[in-house]
Amino acid sequence: MQHSFFNKLLATHAGYAALVLRVPVGLILMAHGAQKLFGWFGGNGLAGTAGWLASIGIEPGYLMAILAGGSEFFGGLALVIGLLTRPAALATAFTMLVAIFSVHISNGLFMSNNGYEYALTLMVATLALMIQGGGHLSVDKMLSTR
Repeated sequence: MQHSFFNKLLATHAGYAALVLRVPVGLILMAHGAQKLFGWFGGNGLAGTAGWLASIGIEPGYLMAILAGGSEFFGGLALVIGLLTRPAALATAFTMLVAIFSVHISNGLFMSNNGYEYALTLMVATLALMIQGGGHLSVDKMLSTR
């Protein structure tokens, strides 16, 4: 039974288009996670992100910063290589949903006003990957055919 669960989790009928979607979306998510966790690319790092999250009422700030940054960084990495694509996509989609409703929704759609269009785009892209799986040239595909 466990074997069947993992086969279903890893199985994919998607083609090469999943690769085209997985890699750039994963890299973007990794970069945003690296800003939150490590302070790379002009980010605030873990302490800064934790303080900001706490200041907008998302508590406990430190734990939430680890969860958001970890989901983005490690989920993005998993998407890039196509390993556990569905769970990684679900985790990152949920993170984007939280970002939309906790930070961006009151600013409207457009990113120029710090709106939710970018987070929505990432969420929809990761939901598509959750539905279709990693596609060809993914670790999931390699493991599911063994």
